Parts: sequence; structure tokens; C-alpha cells
Amino acid sequence: MLTYDLQKTEGPLYETLYNAIKTDILTGVLEPNEKLPSKRRMASNNGISVITVENAYGRLLSEGYIQSKPKSGFYVCDIKGLEHEIPKTDIFEPSKNDAIQSKHIADFSNNQTPTDLFPFDDWSKATRSVLSRKHEELLENSPSCGVLQLRRSIAEYLKEYRGLEVDESTIVVGAGSEFLYGLIVQLIGRDVVYGIENPGYRKQELTYKAQGVQVEHLRIDDKGVQAEELEDKDIGVVHITPSHQYPTGIVMPISRRYELLAWAAEKQGRYIIEDDYDSELRLDGKPIPSFKSIDREGCVIYLNTFSKTLCSTVRISYMVLPPRLVRLFNERLSFYSCTVSTFEQYTLLEFMESGRIGTHINRLRTYYRRKRDAFIDALKKSQLGAHVEISGEKAGLHFLMKVHTQKKEEDVMRAADLEGIGLCSLSSFPRKNSETGAHATDSNTFVMNYATLDVSRLDEIIGKLCRVFV
Repeated sequence: MLTYDLQKTEGPLYETLYNAIKTDILTGVLEPNEKLPSKRRMASNNGISVITVENAYGRLLSEGYIQSKPKSGFYVCDIKGLEHEIPKTDIFEPSKNDAIQSKHIADFSNNQTPTDLFPFDDWSKATRSVLSRKHEELLENSPSCGVLQLRRSIAEYLKEYRGLEVDESTIVVGAGSEFLYGLIVQLIGRDVVYGIENPGYRKQELTYKAQGVQVEHLRIDDKGVQAEELEDKDIGVVHITPSHQYPTGIVMPISRRYELLAWAAEKQGRYIIEDDYDSELRLDGKPIPSFKSIDREGCVIYLNTFSKTLCSTVRISYMVLPPRLVRLFNERLSFYSCTVSTFEQYTLLEFMESGRIGTHINRLRTYYRRKRDAFIDALKKSQLGAHVEISGEKAGLHFLMKVHTQKKEEDVMRAADLEGIGLCSLSSFPRKNSETGAHATDSNTFVMNYATLDVSRLDEIIGKLCRVFV
């Protein structure tokens, strides 16, 4: 029987198990070709969940410490000398490409679109229409910034949903926001400092650093990024999510927006990247005007994506560039091929022009509003009601839940995993600045992504949450 002492652990439980098994392999306790217990047996032996074992085995498998034999199980690899071949890293983040399916009954760390919300019927109608009517267009190369008709439709879409008056010539279509980040760096340059929100979306930092630029982390208060810190750190480009900050849910007020616009206008070459990633899904009240709509100096680069309104696998994003950067794009980067296939562009165009996208967005808002309201109402009526504070629930598909409990956060995370509940703590978002430190107020505060929540099991899920926290 293979068992480990997993009670005293500071990090994720699966990582503790991974390290324990890895140590046994490297020290010879587990010999080459020795069979490991099945995931279910390992979970039972150690009093942990199967998903914890899956994550640990998945990492060992991806790093070559173990191998999987069909219909047989997992076996230790002959790793003689492997410890010298695998580069050591201080931080490991599980790959999103790992084919490990979560068995949580509720995974609040998952922000993917539920499969039953994708408009398959309408999308297939758009696909058939394009195939039957666009023979010549489908075989033409798209301009580097995207098909003109699609950019024109996006301009109309922005006018209707965000009150933005933009010309189609300023729009650039690309396969995912990360690709567009790279284009921005090529346009503005690598000799300026890029500022990102702290805490913030981890992929922004990784993408910018992969582009070879200096990244500075900017504190956020209850109104967002502060102009004074932009000056202090000599920021040239600041990337923000003002309509629904991730992960805190803060909505930047108009006064702070004008302060940042004033900062950008003070010095030529300063830019604000407005990441409006889920603005269409504001569930209460009127949408907050975008930065772009009040920009008079040409300092704002507007970014948005269809991944939130359609699904995360539809990799179609776009940005709206200021006039100066449009000229630079045409001069320097127009040799690029558009990274979204012509077929996908025309399918999206048909979907938008037919009016189906408006129907779909209205359906999403109604669906998510009901789900959010049912979840929060159930929380407040439960044992947890007197112990939780909810914030940032009016926009987007997540909110913050602060739980007042005597339990340590690591114990809460471990208990949640055992109950089949996936949680994402605010403290897991690194606080990079020394002046911010590890905020005590972050402890037992959780980012609750409720998009995939199964409302039909809400009573069961709330019961499990009560056992975890109370």
C-alpha cells in the first residue's frame, strides 16, 4: 500500500503528492517499471480525492517520471539521469493542454462557457449559408487586418453594444488576444515599460515577457490603477480591465478614467490598453462607457474578444487602434497574414449580420443573471449567509466571496477538494510589489466563477460549501 503524509502541506494537495511520488522515484524507493496504484486506490489509501491523484499523475506523466499503459495502469519510468535533463523551476503551473477532466461537482475556478450555451443551430445555419453563397470570397486571401465586411460589422456592433463610433479601417482581427498583445508590442516597441494590474490576469504578464518587454506590476485600490504610480514607475503602456477588473471585479469610475487619460496625454507615446473582455455580459445596470469612447487624444487601444460571448475555443479577437498606430500597422505589419481563417471570419460575419448574435447575447444575460441570483440567494439563506461578503457581482461571470471563518485558507482548500469543490483563492494571484505584500485581506477570499455551476445540484453544492467553511 502506497501512502504518504499529506496533512501538513502549504501548497496545492496534488503538488504535495506529486513531489512525494517524484522523490520516491528519484531515490529508488519506487523502482523502474514498478506499477503504481490506480487513481481510485491511491485516493482511497491517502484519504484524498481522485481529481487530486489525477492532477499529480498527470504532471508526473507529462514530465516523464511515469508512463501509462493502455488497460494496464501507470508504471514508473527508468529515469536514470533524468534529474539532470529536466530543467528545475521554482514555479509550476499545470498545463492547460493536459487532457485531465475535472470531476468536481462544482468547479468555481473554471470560467469556460457551458457547452449547452453555444448556439450550435444558429452557427451551423451561418456555416451553411457561407458555404453556399461565398465560394469566391472563401478562396480569397484575407487582408492582414481581417475581412473588410467583418470589420465593418464589428464597428456597427461596437456602436450598438458599447456606444463606440469607430471606423472599420482602425480595426484589426486576430486569433486570440495574446496574438494581438504581440502586435501591440511590435507597434509600440520593446524599449518602453508595460504596466499591468496587480493582482491581475496572469497570461498578460507571461505574454508580454515572452515578447521581451519590461513588465511592472501596478497596485489597484477600490477604483483601479492609480495615475501616480504610473508616473513613479515610468510606465509607457498600461494594460487594464476597467469595466470588470480581473480578479477583483472592480469597475473603474469615470473620475479615475479621466485621470489616466490625462496621464496618457501628458507625454507622446503613452498608451492605455483597454481590455474589455466581457463587457457584453454586464448583468445589472447600464454598461459603463468605455475608455475609447472618451479618448480625444488617440491614446487608447481597445481590445475585445468573442470568446466570452461564444466560447473559449472560438479564437476571434479584435482591437481598435488609434490613428497613429493604424498608420504604423499599415507601414510595418501589413505583410502578416490574418491569423483567423477566411472561412471563420465569414461565418462570424453571417452570424452577426443575421441578428443572431443579439439574440444570443440577450439569452446569455438572462441565463447568467438567473444562475448568479439563484447562487447568491442560496448562499445568503444558508449557514454561510452570516459569514460571507459578496462583491463585484454586477458585471461579468465571477464575483468575490469573502468568508469570515477561523479556518486557515490552506485547510479550506484541502477540505473543498475532498468535497469535490474547486475553489480559486484571491491569494493565489501573486502580489508582486513589496509594498503590497501578501495581503491579509485576501485570506479566505475566493474568485467564484459561476458560468459552469449546475443549478440543479445547488442544494448539494451549498451543503458542501457549508461543511468546508463552517
